[in-house]
Amino acid sequence: MKAIRRFTVRPVLPDPLRPLSDLARNLRWSWHAETRDLFQSVCPEAWAGSGGDPVRLLGSVRPARLAELAGDRRFLRRLTAAADDLDDYLTGDRWYQEQAGGLPGAVAYFSPEFGITAALPQYSGGLGILAGDHLKAASDLGVPLIGVGLLYRHGYFRQTLSRDGWQQEHYPVLDPNELPLTQLKEPDGTPAQVTLALPGGKELRARIWLAQVGRVPLLLLDSDVEENDLGERGVTDRLYGGGSEHRLLQEMLLGIGGVRAVRTYCWLTGHPEPEVFHTNEGHAGFLGLERIAELCAGGLDFDAALEAVRGGTVFTTHTPVPAGIDRFDRELVGRHFGADAELPGIDVQRVLALGMETYPGGEPNLFNMAVMGLRLAQRANGVSLLHGQVSRSMFAGLWPGFDPEEVPITSVTNGVHAPTWVAPEVLRLGARQIGAQRAEDALAVGGSERWDSVADIPDQEIWELRRTLREQLVLEVRERLRVSWRQRGAGNAELGWIDDVLDPDVLTIGFARRVPSYKRLTLMLRDRDRLTELLLHPERPVQIVVAGKAHPADDGGKRLVQELVRFADDPRIRHRIVFLPDYGMAMAQKLYPGCDVWLNNPLRPLEACGTSGMKAALNGCLNLSVLDGWWDEWFQPDFGWAIPTADGVGTDPDRRDDIEAAALYDLLEQRVAPRFYERGRAGLPDRWIAMVRQTLSLLGPKVLAGRMVREYVDRLYAPAAQTHRALTPDTARDLAAWKTRVRAAWPGVSVDHVETTATTPTAELGTTVGLRVRVALGTLTPDDVEVQAVSGRVDAEDRITDATVVPLKPTGTPDLEGRLLYEGPLSLDRTGPYGYTVRILPTHRLLASNAEMGLVTVPSEEVVEGAGMVLR
Repeated sequence: MKAIRRFTVRPVLPDPLRPLSDLARNLRWSWHAETRDLFQSVCPEAWAGSGGDPVRLLGSVRPARLAELAGDRRFLRRLTAAADDLDDYLTGDRWYQEQAGGLPGAVAYFSPEFGITAALPQYSGGLGILAGDHLKAASDLGVPLIGVGLLYRHGYFRQTLSRDGWQQEHYPVLDPNELPLTQLKEPDGTPAQVTLALPGGKELRARIWLAQVGRVPLLLLDSDVEENDLGERGVTDRLYGGGSEHRLLQEMLLGIGGVRAVRTYCWLTGHPEPEVFHTNEGHAGFLGLERIAELCAGGLDFDAALEAVRGGTVFTTHTPVPAGIDRFDRELVGRHFGADAELPGIDVQRVLALGMETYPGGEPNLFNMAVMGLRLAQRANGVSLLHGQVSRSMFAGLWPGFDPEEVPITSVTNGVHAPTWVAPEVLRLGARQIGAQRAEDALAVGGSERWDSVADIPDQEIWELRRTLREQLVLEVRERLRVSWRQRGAGNAELGWIDDVLDPDVLTIGFARRVPSYKRLTLMLRDRDRLTELLLHPERPVQIVVAGKAHPADDGGKRLVQELVRFADDPRIRHRIVFLPDYGMAMAQKLYPGCDVWLNNPLRPLEACGTSGMKAALNGCLNLSVLDGWWDEWFQPDFGWAIPTADGVGTDPDRRDDIEAAALYDLLEQRVAPRFYERGRAGLPDRWIAMVRQTLSLLGPKVLAGRMVREYVDRLYAPAAQTHRALTPDTARDLAAWKTRVRAAWPGVSVDHVETTATTPTAELGTTVGLRVRVALGTLTPDDVEVQAVSGRVDAEDRITDATVVPLKPTGTPDLEGRLLYEGPLSLDRTGPYGYTVRILPTHRLLASNAEMGLVTVPSEEVVEGAGMVLR
């Protein structure tokens, strides 16, 4: 019989146990071991059955057991201690409160997905896990963040395999009442809602659910409400599902509805209004339009509102490939804005102009969410040093006339939230070494350059820890593999072989991530005979655990999964290589600690950051990776191995895969496996343990999300807040008017003459030559511009590399033709071919960069010919 209606029946806790409800509803338990231990002691069997979810646990414990615990003094003391600890965590001063003034009173952080815990499955991969770690680290540091996302009723899909290894997707329905969420309510008790206008007089309504992530509120918008028509109810059905209009509505709800949800939350709770808005990838870019509309409603014109909004906005791009960016047909976007739809007070053409690809190579009829995000944010960043370089090249068309290295996109390298990803056994080892509180602070807050105390841990303890973690992974893999084979249709009688899958004393390699083609899931299969030899080597065998999901619409990715699964099904090797379906946070928390080596072999430079290797490193796992993302930035031979790449422009893709796969096999065969199995005098792999120790002590402090969030605060949030405060309505109007005046006058700006005091095309190192530049500024004044000398080594085509920029100073008054003379020194501080040029840029105290407006004037060809531009 099937029920015709569903209810969620909440337990009634005895009064002494009421604090359990508060502990369960604050997701700090997901990274606080003592709180999880407390819930486990309520009922170990029910805890295991709940998947480690306190809300589900409390809903399943028998009343008799609750009554028993209410009279258990020892349990109540533990409960009181946990509740007091949470209260101290939520109310006490932390790192942020100890900083000097000027920091933002609040920051709103928008993301399409958040990976907080497996109990709240609202993530698909690295972007969501990063967003969850960002919130947790902000909570640990005391940063006043408000998270904003969508509540997907089906979350992301669950993955199983067919008998022949084909990925199958399942979408279980999530009931918000059974999740660790509370509904935001108006003072009269009715659910708080936000409303968006749709074409044809329709509306899209969404309720606001609150997940409390430590100190950080996370607002999740849910369109599955009775007031909506069936189509609108399905807007938040699935993460990254549906067609173009479905995705557009999701992103309008996230950005526009998200700002309205933040306003509602702050009004209802008294939380400070955000001074800074952080857009995590382009999906949330519409938040800037809503903020512009707010300011226009308050009396500002569009241009002034745009400047005010840009000043307080930070945009983070996560993709190194154009295909990873959402792009919509301009007619579709235009239909959803304007008089008959959303933001009726804003001209639709102004909306469209923000997202159009109006640069060489762009598609003029497509609305690009990342382009809009960059145009609506004064500060932007990539997520590793290499990704910052890639992003500057990818978006250089938005700043014509500037070299990619001057494009105003910086980088903040991602980090991971160590208390979430470090195994309890590793944490306990650290606590024994330096004390529980210091160990917790080192992982959560960070700040030190190195963890010197790791040097004092005996080799034997490190090796015993690594074997314990490997053994736990072996047991986890066998259990998950048995479940997977049953789902594939196998009977118990066929599965006896699983008891011998993996060996806790064999070198264990992990590979787990999403399965787009550039991550090359099957590179390891390039030479199957050679891989088989590695797996079955009589003295130095390796074993590999693989996991990953292909997007439901990506049949190419599904074929890669099937190829790997079929190889792993071979009875000759299935005890040495396994594929585990349904990769998610719960699996990852066992997989990272249990592996000895973490493998990553993307096509360089297509990995923006790649944080899975960071999580592995924090557990003493060594990295074996292509030099891409964060590994390109921090690789040292002490931490692992770099897979050589064949990324020359002319390399055929198949040949490239052959070359890089061969390099991978060589490393495993000649360097990685021998070092793991090599034994010193005490019977321990001394050199391997030394690498584990170096990974923990030197790499560990770098990869922390605490380090990452502190960088965001210092380098992006604080400057954005200062600009936001400076851009009062009058100042914003003045800035907008200044930009309009400068753009109109720029065609009249020119470099008319350049000369130096150098008399020959050669000079000695250390020489200083004088530079004189005559410029025409048209209707602009010297206060509106900066005239610069740009110098450095030059290549064979006279392109300046590693440039030094020196401002030149105006001297005297304009000549009869209105031209001004600028002078300054040019220091020849490098040997070899050396060159210089001059340029004129707009300058204003409220610009974050002189490149911000994308305006630059350089000498014409006629001026260049007479200027002696290159000194050799």
